[in-house]
Amino acid sequence: MTKKLILTDRWGNTVERSELRLDEDKASHVGGVRSPLTGYPGDGLNPDRLGAILREADAGDPIRYLELAEAIEERDPHYMGVLGTRRRSVAQLDITVEPGDETPQGEEIAARVRNWLKRDELTDELFDILDALGKGFSFTQIKWDTSEGQYEPGSLEYCDPRWFRFDSRDLKTPRMLNPETGAEEILPPFQYIYAPMKAKSGLPLRSGLARVAMWPWLFKAFTQRDWAIFTQTYGQPLRLGKYGPGTSEKDRKTLFQAVANIAGDCAAIIPESMQIEFQQAGNVSASVDLYERRSDWHDKQTSKLVLGQTGTTDAETGGLGSGKEHRQVQEDIERADAKQLGAIITRDLIKPFVQLEYGPDVPVPRLKIGRPEEDDLAEFSKALSPMLGAGLQVKQSEVLAKFGLSEPKAGDAVIGGNLTKTPQTPPPVQENDDAVATNAPESKIEYRLNAHLGSLQGNVAVQQEGPATGLSAPLSPEAVLAEKLGTTAGDEMGRILETIEAKLNAAGSFEEFREMLLAGGADIDASGLEDLLAQAMIAAGAGGRAMVDDEAND
Repeated sequence: MTKKLILTDRWGNTVERSELRLDEDKASHVGGVRSPLTGYPGDGLNPDRLGAILREADAGDPIRYLELAEAIEERDPHYMGVLGTRRRSVAQLDITVEPGDETPQGEEIAARVRNWLKRDELTDELFDILDALGKGFSFTQIKWDTSEGQYEPGSLEYCDPRWFRFDSRDLKTPRMLNPETGAEEILPPFQYIYAPMKAKSGLPLRSGLARVAMWPWLFKAFTQRDWAIFTQTYGQPLRLGKYGPGTSEKDRKTLFQAVANIAGDCAAIIPESMQIEFQQAGNVSASVDLYERRSDWHDKQTSKLVLGQTGTTDAETGGLGSGKEHRQVQEDIERADAKQLGAIITRDLIKPFVQLEYGPDVPVPRLKIGRPEEDDLAEFSKALSPMLGAGLQVKQSEVLAKFGLSEPKAGDAVIGGNLTKTPQTPPPVQENDDAVATNAPESKIEYRLNAHLGSLQGNVAVQQEGPATGLSAPLSPEAVLAEKLGTTAGDEMGRILETIEAKLNAAGSFEEFREMLLAGGADIDASGLEDLLAQAMIAAGAGGRAMVDDEAND
């Protein structure tokens, strides 16, 4: 008798495969439990109402909180911009899949998951899942494709978070509102991706970025409203109409109407006996600056909240290297978001996918989302050179792989010397025969240096005139290396200087030039020069070894 395999979700609820095959339309509709219409709690919002909205969410009623979180994304361009930047930076990262084990089946499952992840829609679906960054959580429905008897995710559909609640006993366990009755039910097993992404520790309803962003948005809205009123009142000069003694009531009304019309129409007619003066308000610029600085301050606080810094949003640098430090902070946040998202996708999507297809006991592949780690080749070369000089032997294939190079094959045109083989000693130069000395092959030291320094392009003479005999004498390794670097590094330095000169020409002052260098240091590509210096350091160590070998053999 075959034992029936029972699948359960993370909460221990039994999975019914028949429910996954249902094509029941539970979409939202006006008048139903899942109404697409939303309230607008942001209209006329003040600190008292905002406090009441947050307290409602704390008690388990998140409707107005979620609607307000949506509203501030729609009404605040800055918040929408920085939050969208954070979500898109993670949604577009590379995804790798590690097999659950090293068996052939483990590799087969991992390959199938990788193939599914190639879907073009995945970036948009991950962006929707990352709505949890703002609200603290998100729900995404898994639409299973069972058309050929298989269980494979067909699409991931974003769900309005207002359709869900949290268990009133702990305010942590998610519940779904029944589409028909509105009653709270368990989350259907293997049908939803529940993504809690916390900006702070605590309950999901209190851990989203929006909960903190609501306060600076509220005060910035007050500031912008006052700014608009001030601009309307004092941005235009005061229109002052004058009338003389004995002016009739009709004429006074005519004058007032003319003055009032000037505000909107900027044109009016009045009797010749009447007069209108324009009184300019004083110290307007100082007052406008106050509103602007207060609004910008709130934006900066929002930038710190969402991105952890202001350097990439407000174009300010506090000193040398500050832009790099800001980017490092943002990369820390990005890595944390990516790691958390990878764990959520593995748990709520990949694990159900694999278990439905292969059974509950099969090792599940693990998703890793993030940027590939980049090796510092210059530092690697710098560290390797003295070890080679001390006699360390390494595989040439490993060094080539580190630099992304391949082994040359027979018949390939190659550049550079062979660091793993000792070149044959050339015949000695016959110094007493001028004709032979002129056309003689390289000396032993010259030959060794050119062989080991061949990775640097260029053809450099390595002999110099002797002080008395007129015969050529070998240059030192330092001189040969310096001369070769001087001929090969010029192009790389030229490209770097062209970039700097372009910034200098575009700057209007030395202060602006300094800020452009600090803010745009990443635009200066010195990778070519770094690689050249790395090759030179390896060649210097190898050339030194050749010199020591020659001296030991003499």
